[in-house]
Amino acid sequence: MHGVTGSPQHTHHHRAHGDTDMRIVFLAPSLARLIPDHPTVFPASDLARAVLLALTGPRGHGDTESGYSSSARSRLLRVLVDELREAPEEPLHLPEPRDDRLRAIARMLYETPSDNATLAELGKTVGASTRTLSRLFRAELGMTFYEWRTQLRIHHALVLLADGHDTVRTAYACGWANPSGFIAAFTKLVGTTPGRYRTGRRKPAEGLRTVGATAACNASERPSQVEV
Repeated sequence: MHGVTGSPQHTHHHRAHGDTDMRIVFLAPSLARLIPDHPTVFPASDLARAVLLALTGPRGHGDTESGYSSSARSRLLRVLVDELREAPEEPLHLPEPRDDRLRAIARMLYETPSDNATLAELGKTVGASTRTLSRLFRAELGMTFYEWRTQLRIHHALVLLADGHDTVRTAYACGWANPSGFIAAFTKLVGTTPGRYRTGRRKPAEGLRTVGATAACNASERPSQVEV
């Protein structure tokens, strides 16, 4: 089970792959402003995981006479926010480019993540120099082209693994020359090996590893949401 949160400051949508268990918790603006106001992925502590499951279970929804009181639910939400504030942000994110040339490159790589074309080769296709594209990647996306392409490939790998593909097949489908290079890159960004990630998805209620966040931190009256 993975966690994701949404904010009134960001347009967002969700796509589920494989066996997915999604839970949703809403944060009032007074709590949402305490965590980052940008899309973020956090590792979930055992306590955060337990709170998320409690808040989205029968007691959390008030479906039974033994449901949480409003004050108890408020305390649980504060514990969750405290845990998110203490957790380090994971580097797994894939910002979308705005420049038309970068968007054209992104479309090509979305369609074929295994494409190993250099930035110079891609630049010839979209009519821009390597220097220009390198500057745009850093200015718009905050990372180099190769860092961004690695992020894109890892995102694609997450989908393939969720759909049941093994590590070797996923590595080659995402452009790695060998599985060991893929495993190293995947582990660095996701925090676990592809094999463990794939196995963990088979036990949704026990496998919560990350919480993503795009939380509001201004005076908006719309709540932010935490999805797990």
